Amino acid sequence: MRIAYMGTPGFAVAPLERLYNDGHDVVGVFTQPDKPRNRGMKVSFSPVKEIATARGTQIYQPVSLRDGSIVNTFRKLNCDIVAVVAYGKLLPKEILDLP
Repeated sequence: MRIAYMGTPGFAVAPLERLYNDGHDVVGVFTQPDKPRNRGMKVSFSPVKEIATARGTQIYQPVSLRDGSIVNTFRKLNCDIVAVVAYGKLLPKEILDLP
């Protein structure tokens, strides 16, 4: 099964790891854009991005989901389902209707 995954915080890491460990084909991971964090305001990756990077999965960090190019990206991924865990933004109906 081809799965697109959407998540950002540490809470979303365990479900992503489970998908990998169960042998699913995670074809793309969507997470919030990198941003400065903590006292030093150093730009850091989201926990989900760290896992996806380690697994060699294509990562997408759109600033907006209302941009038509994101819908085209989902079409190209040709995923069967989209798993969403604490992504952090409302998903447009266009994206929800694709899989």
